[in-house]
Amino acid sequence: MAYKRKTWKEKLAAGDGPKVERLEKKFADIPEGATMLVATPAIVDAYVRNIPRGTHTGILQMRKDLAAEHNAEYTCPLTAGIFLRIVAEAAWEAYNEGKPLKQITPFWRMMDAKAPVCKKLTFDTEFIKEQREKEGLPF
Repeated sequence: MAYKRKTWKEKLAAGDGPKVERLEKKFADIPEGATMLVATPAIVDAYVRNIPRGTHTGILQMRKDLAAEHNAEYTCPLTAGIFLRIVAEAAWEAYNEGKPLKQITPFWRMMDAKAPVCKKLTFDTEFIKEQREKEGLPF
């Protein structure tokens, strides 16, 4: 039986829900003993949808905000980046299926030219640049 690859929309809807874990050892920028949120793609999507037009929010700020919202000290940096990519890819997928720009998640408000996630996207960053320019944001 052939493996059917999930769409980005399916990946966006996946996940059991957020988890807050206490770390037994240091992980990335998170010290041993700290509590860490492992969010979900849907939580990241909701966060990005609430970024006001013409505003840039970085992934570090998102991690701080989500941790506070979920009573954790930190948000996992690895999954935050992965989930941000899923959000962007799902929005791009929806846009290419004909969904109006105003109805897709404005992921460009979290991605500038320096964002490491831009290098992993399956589409050209010209779209991000154009949307940021329309909102008065530098790329």
